[in-house]
Amino acid sequence: MEFQTIPIMRIFDEEKAKEFYLGFLGMELDWEHRFEEGYPIYMQVSLGDFVLHLSEHSGDCTPGSKVFVNVSNLDQLFAQVTAKPYKYNKPSIEDAPWGARCFTVTDPFSNRILFNESADT
Repeated sequence: MEFQTIPIMRIFDEEKAKEFYLGFLGMELDWEHRFEEGYPIYMQVSLGDFVLHLSEHSGDCTPGSKVFVNVSNLDQLFAQVTAKPYKYNKPSIEDAPWGARCFTVTDPFSNRILFNESADT
Protein backbone atom coordinates (compact mmCIF):
# COMPACT_ATOMS: atom_id res chain seq x y z
CA MET A 1 0.00 0.00 0.00
CA GLU A 2 1.36 3.43 -0.94
CA PHE A 3 0.26 6.85 0.23
CA GLN A 4 0.94 10.40 -0.83
CA THR A 5 -0.01 13.33 1.36
CA ILE A 6 -0.79 16.60 -0.39
CA PRO A 7 -1.35 19.54 1.96
CA ILE A 8 -3.78 22.24 0.89
CA MET A 9 -2.60 25.79 1.61
CA ARG A 10 -5.08 28.68 1.72
CA ILE A 11 -4.21 31.60 -0.55
CA PHE A 12 -5.95 34.93 -1.19
CA ASP A 13 -4.18 36.26 -4.27
CA GLU A 14 -3.22 34.16 -7.28
CA GLU A 15 -0.40 36.44 -8.44
CA LYS A 16 1.21 36.69 -4.98
CA ALA A 17 0.93 32.93 -4.60
CA LYS A 18 2.61 32.33 -7.94
CA GLU A 19 5.34 34.86 -7.14
CA PHE A 20 6.10 33.00 -3.89
CA TYR A 21 5.63 29.34 -4.86
CA LEU A 22 6.82 29.46 -8.47
CA GLY A 23 9.23 32.39 -8.38
CA PHE A 24 10.78 32.19 -4.90
CA LEU A 25 10.54 28.46 -4.13
CA GLY A 26 11.08 27.41 -7.75
CA MET A 27 8.08 25.08 -7.86
CA GLU A 28 6.31 24.13 -11.08
CA LEU A 29 2.65 24.86 -11.81
CA ASP A 30 1.19 21.43 -12.59
CA TRP A 31 -2.41 22.48 -13.20
CA GLU A 32 -5.04 25.01 -12.17
CA HIS A 33 -8.84 24.93 -12.02
CA ARG A 34 -11.70 27.41 -11.72
CA PHE A 35 -15.36 26.53 -11.96
CA GLU A 36 -15.74 29.59 -14.19
CA GLU A 37 -14.25 33.05 -14.76
CA GLY A 38 -14.20 35.16 -11.61
CA TYR A 39 -14.34 32.17 -9.28
CA PRO A 40 -11.58 31.18 -6.83
CA ILE A 41 -8.60 29.28 -8.20
CA TYR A 42 -7.41 25.85 -7.07
CA MET A 43 -4.00 24.75 -8.32
CA GLN A 44 -1.26 22.20 -7.83
CA VAL A 45 2.41 23.13 -7.56
CA SER A 46 5.36 20.79 -7.13
CA LEU A 47 9.10 20.58 -6.68
CA GLY A 48 10.15 17.01 -7.36
CA ASP A 49 7.90 14.83 -5.22
CA PHE A 50 6.98 17.73 -2.89
CA VAL A 51 3.41 18.58 -3.94
CA LEU A 52 1.05 21.25 -2.61
CA HIS A 53 -2.47 22.30 -3.49
CA LEU A 54 -3.15 26.03 -3.26
CA SER A 55 -6.75 27.13 -2.83
CA GLU A 56 -8.61 30.43 -2.80
CA HIS A 57 -11.75 28.55 -1.66
CA SER A 58 -12.61 29.65 1.88
CA GLY A 59 -13.85 26.25 3.07
CA ASP A 60 -10.80 24.24 2.05
CA CYS A 61 -8.37 25.14 4.81
CA THR A 62 -7.17 27.80 7.23
CA PRO A 63 -4.49 30.42 6.56
CA GLY A 64 -1.55 30.30 8.94
CA SER A 65 -0.92 26.57 8.62
CA LYS A 66 2.49 24.94 8.85
CA VAL A 67 3.87 22.06 6.78
CA PHE A 68 6.92 20.01 7.84
CA VAL A 69 8.91 18.77 4.82
CA ASN A 70 11.87 16.38 5.06
CA VAL A 71 14.59 17.02 2.49
CA SER A 72 17.78 15.16 1.65
CA ASN A 73 19.97 18.14 0.71
CA LEU A 74 19.02 21.17 2.77
CA ASP A 75 22.07 23.20 1.71
CA GLN A 76 21.28 22.81 -1.99
CA LEU A 77 17.62 23.75 -1.50
CA PHE A 78 18.57 26.70 0.70
CA ALA A 79 21.06 27.97 -1.91
CA GLN A 80 18.42 27.70 -4.68
CA VAL A 81 15.76 29.49 -2.66
CA THR A 82 17.93 32.29 -1.26
CA ALA A 83 19.49 33.01 -4.67
CA LYS A 84 16.13 34.41 -5.79
CA PRO A 85 15.51 38.16 -5.44
CA TYR A 86 12.42 37.84 -3.21
CA LYS A 87 12.36 40.73 -0.75
CA TYR A 88 9.61 39.41 1.55
CA ASN A 89 11.42 36.37 2.94
CA LYS A 90 14.99 35.99 4.17
CA PRO A 91 15.24 32.50 5.72
CA SER A 92 18.26 31.18 7.57
CA ILE A 93 19.38 27.66 8.40
CA GLU A 94 18.98 26.77 12.06
CA ASP A 95 19.97 23.86 14.27
CA ALA A 96 16.70 22.35 15.46
CA PRO A 97 16.18 21.16 19.04
CA TRP A 98 15.46 17.66 17.67
CA GLY A 99 18.99 17.38 16.27
CA ALA A 100 18.26 18.32 12.65
CA ARG A 101 18.97 21.37 10.51
CA CYS A 102 16.11 23.33 9.04
CA PHE A 103 14.84 26.58 7.60
CA THR A 104 11.34 28.02 7.42
CA VAL A 105 9.68 30.15 4.76
CA THR A 106 6.41 32.01 5.18
CA ASP A 107 4.13 32.67 2.24
CA PRO A 108 2.17 35.92 1.79
CA PHE A 109 -0.85 34.31 3.53
CA SER A 110 1.00 33.37 6.76
CA ASN A 111 1.40 29.70 5.83
CA ARG A 112 4.79 28.32 6.85
CA ILE A 113 6.86 25.55 5.32
CA LEU A 114 9.63 24.10 7.47
CA PHE A 115 12.27 22.28 5.39
CA ASN A 116 14.07 19.74 7.60
CA GLU A 117 17.19 17.63 7.08
CA SER A 118 17.68 15.05 9.80
CA ALA A 119 21.14 14.52 11.28
CA ASP A 120 21.34 10.97 9.92
CA THR A 121 20.78 11.94 6.27
